[in-house]
Amino acid sequence: MTANTIEINRRRYPLEAGKPVWLFGYGSLIFKADFPFLDRREASIEGWSRRFWQGSCDHRGTPEAPGRVVTLIEQAGACCRGMAYRVSPDVFAHLDFREKNGYLRFMTPLHFGDGSRAEGLVYIAASDNAAFLGAAPEREIAAQIARSCGPSGPNREYLLRLADAIRSLGDHDPHVFDIERFLLEYL
Repeated sequence: MTANTIEINRRRYPLEAGKPVWLFGYGSLIFKADFPFLDRREASIEGWSRRFWQGSCDHRGTPEAPGRVVTLIEQAGACCRGMAYRVSPDVFAHLDFREKNGYLRFMTPLHFGDGSRAEGLVYIAASDNAAFLGAAPEREIAAQIARSCGPSGPNREYLLRLADAIRSLGDHDPHVFDIERFLLEYL
C-alpha cells in the first residue's frame, strides 16, 4: 500500500455531514489537538498495543532519515489508553492530511472512564504500508529517534511529549517508557 493514504481515507467510512464522530488518539493526538473538537474525554481501546514501529518521513523525519512514530499492533488482552475527541466530520480533511503517511481509518469501540462506550474512528498504520518499519529493540528505536528530525521538529520531542501525556493519563506503557529511558541516556 502507498504511504500517502489521503484518498483512501476519504473513501473509508463515509461520514455524514453534520453528524459528530468520536476519534481516538493514542500518539500525538493525545497532546496535539490542532483541530476544533466538541468534546474531549480519556478513553481506551482493547486488543491493541502502542508501538514505535511506523516510519515518519513527513513530520518527524525525512525520506532519507525517517523518524519513528507510534501505531497500534493487535495484541490479545492489551488495552491502549488515550484521548477521544468528538469532532465534526469536516475536521477529517485536516486529520486525513495529518495522518497521511500510511495511516488508515478504522472503526473501534471506545471505552470511557465512567463505564460508557461509543463507536469511534482511529488511525492505524498497518504493516503493509510503505512507511512501516516494524519491530526493533527499544535501544535501537531510541537511537533512531535521537538522530531524526523533520518538518514538525525533532523526533525526540514527539517521544518525550508522548511519554509525558501517557503519564498524565495515569497510564504505564513499558515500550514507550523504555525508549524514553534509552533516549535520555543518549542525550
